[in-house]
Amino acid sequence: MSTTPTGHAALAATEFIDHRSPEVRAFVARAVPADAATPTARAVALYYAVRDRIRYEVYGADLSRTGLRAGSVATAGSGMCLHKSVLYTAGLRALGIPARLVLTDVRNHLASDRLKELLGGDVFHQHCLTSVRLENGWVKATPVFNKTLCRLYGMAPLDFDGTRDSLHHPFDLQGRRQMEFLRFHGEFDDLPYEAVLADLRAAHPGLIGADGTAFAAGSLVRDARQTAAA
Repeated sequence: MSTTPTGHAALAATEFIDHRSPEVRAFVARAVPADAATPTARAVALYYAVRDRIRYEVYGADLSRTGLRAGSVATAGSGMCLHKSVLYTAGLRALGIPARLVLTDVRNHLASDRLKELLGGDVFHQHCLTSVRLENGWVKATPVFNKTLCRLYGMAPLDFDGTRDSLHHPFDLQGRRQMEFLRFHGEFDDLPYEAVLADLRAAHPGLIGADGTAFAAGSLVRDARQTAAA
């Protein structure tokens, strides 16, 4: 459990965590039922909405400043860990719940062969999740991999109950190692855009598209189906 202090900055509207935007407000209104009576209940409902209603996709992910704003993610309906965690953080702040972004480097043992080739290995830089302040203190949540994608890759979906850190399952359903954290860059009140993009471009030049503001085209679903058929 994180011991990050509570502060105004964890509730602020920022360039990327634009929680006062109509797009974020509308997403939250659809995601959180009226009978969610506590901050924890609202945070959990929002978690599952971001996890499963926003499609997870690395390929073609929009890395522009506009594309990484929470309101844009809510409109697009898809994104990778950065996009989904930015939206979740913005949604939490819209509900009056303090939240921050957490940036890490991870090793993903279950990446497809094509994705590993583009990444330059199985280490992914700037993996993003959320730190949220609830009744029991600060906990981390990862509303990233949706149920459909988890099923295709043989992983159990990552759940969140608002009381414990929800980071990742270290093994898949067959007991194979799935993901491990290698480095924590820290917790942030807003996305440190220039630093994140510089690191992604340096670490994964094969994955960055020609204009430098989007990942290469492809489909994680197609990768999974091709692997299963091989």
